[in-house]
Amino acid sequence: MNLKDSTSIMLVVMVFSLISVSSIHQDVFAEMQGMSLTAEASDGSETIKVRGQTASQVTDITLKVTAPNGNVVAIEQFPPEADGKFSTEFKIGEWKQNGYYTISASQSVHENSLYSMAVEVQVINEMAMETLVTESNLKTGIFVPQLENLRQEGLDIKAVALEGSTTIEIIGSSDRSNIDVTLKVIAPNGNVVSVEQITPDLDGKFTKEITTGGPLWTQDGEYTVTAQQGESSDHKVSAVVGIADGKVIPEFGAIAALILAIAIISIIAVSSKSRLSIMPRY
Repeated sequence: MNLKDSTSIMLVVMVFSLISVSSIHQDVFAEMQGMSLTAEASDGSETIKVRGQTASQVTDITLKVTAPNGNVVAIEQFPPEADGKFSTEFKIGEWKQNGYYTISASQSVHENSLYSMAVEVQVINEMAMETLVTESNLKTGIFVPQLENLRQEGLDIKAVALEGSTTIEIIGSSDRSNIDVTLKVIAPNGNVVSVEQITPDLDGKFTKEITTGGPLWTQDGEYTVTAQQGESSDHKVSAVVGIADGKVIPEFGAIAALILAIAIISIIAVSSKSRLSIMPRY
């Protein structure tokens, strides 16, 4: 095998690797279907917060509140945001009847039940009882088999940052969307340098940017970012980030590993050619 052939093989390997990564990326983010709806209120509140997400951008969302006796006491209509999310607030006001009020969301252009959802909120003496209820048939369409079993339940985070950056992005997901996540950053000497609380989206995902630098980040070494949701041990995870002079030290990521692998293949190929070229010919 000559040097030209070795170079050609390496180019094919690189192209194949890039195509494979791109294909997996496209497969993971398949089209969503369905809708989710959440109603939230604290005990004694005069306001009910409603939020949700839809996979359809075809038509406006209609939100309707129906009293226990069947009368419609509130109605709103508006388009979803670019990512399909929507939110509003209903003031209880003159909702005189005690009992369970039904809050429904629908997109009339769709005849199937994927785009029609309802939840119930109890109202007593014109005040809401404590409520956090979600109904959802929202499907993300993730269908890559080898990725489905990576995290079936619990809490998961990863820390993403560029070399020399003073910002760390925490990306996480949880099977609980109704409990806040507490993010805590601990320095190499054990001191707590940052504490944040974040509310997951309806799909359990959350992100948070943490800024490094300043008097609490003067120690060089590994800083531990801990995420905890409630008291359960399966909802407590951590990630480590290297810091020097208040800035992020790069980790040896997947792309760097791929480059190293290709470099090793090149060295082996060239070395093999060199050994063959010095062998005596008869």
